[in-house]
This record gives sequence, C-alpha cells and structure tokens, in this order.
Amino acid sequence: MSDLKNYLFTSESVSEGHPDKVSDRISDMVVDTYISRDPYSRVACETLTTTNKVVLAGEVRGPEVEKDELIEKVRGCIKDIGYDQKGFTWKDATKIESHLHSQSADIAIGVDSSGNKDEGAGDQGIMFGYACNETKELMPAPILYSHKILRLMAEDRKSGKLKNIEPDSKSQVTFEYVDGKPSKVKSVVISSQHSADVNQAHVRDLLRPYLSKSIPKNFLENFDENEFYVNPTGNFVIGGPDGDCGLTGRKIIVDTYGGAAPHGGGAFSGKDPTKVDRSAAYAARYIAKNIVGSKITNKCLIQLAYAIGVSKPLSIYVNLFDNDIDKNRFVIKKIEDNFDLSPRGIREMLKLNKPIYEKTAAYGHFGRMEESDGSFSWEKTDKTSVFSK
Repeated sequence: MSDLKNYLFTSESVSEGHPDKVSDRISDMVVDTYISRDPYSRVACETLTTTNKVVLAGEVRGPEVEKDELIEKVRGCIKDIGYDQKGFTWKDATKIESHLHSQSADIAIGVDSSGNKDEGAGDQGIMFGYACNETKELMPAPILYSHKILRLMAEDRKSGKLKNIEPDSKSQVTFEYVDGKPSKVKSVVISSQHSADVNQAHVRDLLRPYLSKSIPKNFLENFDENEFYVNPTGNFVIGGPDGDCGLTGRKIIVDTYGGAAPHGGGAFSGKDPTKVDRSAAYAARYIAKNIVGSKITNKCLIQLAYAIGVSKPLSIYVNLFDNDIDKNRFVIKKIEDNFDLSPRGIREMLKLNKPIYEKTAAYGHFGRMEESDGSFSWEKTDKTSVFSK
C-alpha cells in the first residue's frame, strides 16, 4: 500500500468444485443430515477428498444415521457439483469411507447445560465479524465480486449455457482504492478447469463475459484487457480432487472477508452451531452489519473471545475506525444490552438449529441474501435502530 488511503487490494475466491470446497460441502451435508433429524445434534466432521476417494472423520452426537445413507448423500454432493470424471466421479469408482464416531465425553460435559450452568462454548477461541459500506451487501468489494464471477459461471455451467468448463475454478480481483474507497478494477484472474476440446483462447472467450456480468460498469471503465489473466499456467484439464487433495476448512479467508479483515482461530464447515468458531463468527458479522447499516460508521470490526465450557464471551472488542471513543463505548454498551452472545443466545437469536449449512460451503458465508428457510439469517439488518444515535 502506498499510503493509508490510496492502494491496491486483492481477494480471491474458489468455486464449489475446488477440492477444498468439495470437502467443505460434504462436511456441511453431514451437519445438515444430523440437524434435520435432531436440531440439537453435535457434529464435528472433517472430509478428505483425493483421486477417486472420499474419507469422513470426526465426532457426532445425535440420531443414528446409517453409514450407507451418508455415503449416498456424499455421492449426491459430488453429482450436484458436477464431477463425473475418470479421476473423481459420483459413481462407484470413487470409494467413500466414514469414520465418524461418538463425541468425546469430556467435551460434552463442558458444553452441556446442567443445574444453574448454562450451555458453554464448544471450544476456546476468537471470532471476528466485519462490515463496510463499499457495496450494498456491506462487504469488501474484491471478495464480493470474486465470489460472484464463480457463482455465475457455476450457474451457467450447470444449466448447460456454459459448455466445456468444468467444476474446479478460482478467481482473483484486484481493486484500486482512492481515498479509502474502491475506485476501479485493476486486474482480474480466472483459472478454470476445462474440457480437452478447447484451447486457451477459447477458454478466455468463454470466461470474458463474466466480468461484465459480475462487476458494476463504473468499476470497469478503462479496464486494461492485458490485466485480464485466464489460466496463466496454460492447460487445466485435470482438476478437482483428482488434481489436488482437498480438506475441510482450508479456505477460511475465502469464507469470510477475503483478507480485508482478520479471521479467527477456526474454520466453519462441518461444525454444528454449538461450536462458536461458526456461530459466534456469524453473530459478529450480524452485529457489525447492523452497526454499519445504521450509518453511524463506514466500517466496523468486532472480535468475540470464548473459553470452553463458559457461556458468556470473555471479551468484546469493537473498532469503528474513526477514533471516536464515546461512540465506541456507546456501541459496546448497546451490544451488551441487546445481544445475548452465549452459544444458546446466538443460536436462538439467529435460529441456527436448522439444516441450513450445506449451501454456505461455497461462495462465502457472508454477503448473501437471507433465504426463506432461515439460511444466512446473520445477514439481516433488522437491528440498525439499536445503534442509531
């Protein structure tokens, strides 16, 4: 960065066909499967994907789910993403193993409520939430548009409109900031798996329209075509878990703010909402978004800290980036008075005990629209009046 107000900033996204995102999708499917039968199920599922193999491991507590049923649901995830290739397919050629077992009794004791003790956090940790007024979604521009490019590509690929493009893709958008605000797009990178039937020039032609579909015109004025990079290394036919091993939770910056704000200590996917790694990060985003939505500040960063087995957060940190100490104290007091940030309070506030997690696994957990089934409830701006001075 040349100074604090004028600089270049870059964020990346990866598609649902990226091997790590395949793993995230499968882990969140397991969460949804258990929660759909018992809203208070406990799940901590990790997934490994590689050439024609998927391995599930982790801890669960809840209803009995047959291993064969989970394996068929894994195949359903792979099929929906679009993989039916020699090295990775939803069919029987891909071997699927499940090594899920019962949750540790020691962890269960610390988390469960009993007597006068409220339900505790599932682990210690720090979680961050962030919002800014760079976009109407109150997200940083680089990550928002990186996601949108790949999401629109995936929609057209699945509908048949975009041919010869395969599921594994990555994008990267660099913005030039002037006076602290996104001014224009400086460069765009898209790397996408493709069929062997097309050359790189054709791939470039296929993907070029997704810039104008995804990014507002005012950011693309005078965009230099030489700064549009498509598959810079050349051929990209072998992709997905066949080309690179995938693991749950390895794309945490993609999941949040693209590096524009800190990320806490843990990943989201594969975890039920008693895990504050997930639920408290959602709550922090919810509060930060409502603070910025109230227009008392242009951006807001919140940190929450927890200890395993303890219900209330150990600390609440707020940064409004304007050096207004009185306003900062005002905001912290409003958070303490209006938001129950215990694990139980967060779940009830955002209605998180629902099978709403599989769809969060790709294209970001934040900057999305709340849906009728309750998913992305943390994106509501129904508490802005709390912070209006």
